[in-house]
Amino acid sequence: MSYYRHHMFFCCNQRAAGEACCNNHGSQQMRDYAKQRVKELGLSGTGKVRVNQAGCLDRCEEGPVIVVYPEEVWYTYVDRADVDEIIEEHLRHGRIVARLRL
Repeated sequence: MSYYRHHMFFCCNQRAAGEACCNNHGSQQMRDYAKQRVKELGLSGTGKVRVNQAGCLDRCEEGPVIVVYPEEVWYTYVDRADVDEIIEEHLRHGRIVARLRL
């Protein structure tokens, strides 16, 4: 059994000025928000959900991006509502959010 049921990685990479990168879209703040929200919902901890930041996931042109394991599902998002939907649907209920999937 895995240590976490789901592992959610936010690309928080910052590239040189002018280059596409997830951090230009506020990915660090969104990661912080997701981590807080998962805790508020009681979804965090051993056997549950872990929210982490990642370095470059090499999909910056499609960014900002999140990848959720173990399903290996890649998402993009625009705002907190999108992140809330991923948390509620995918992490809580196991349903992939097709409209945000890459």
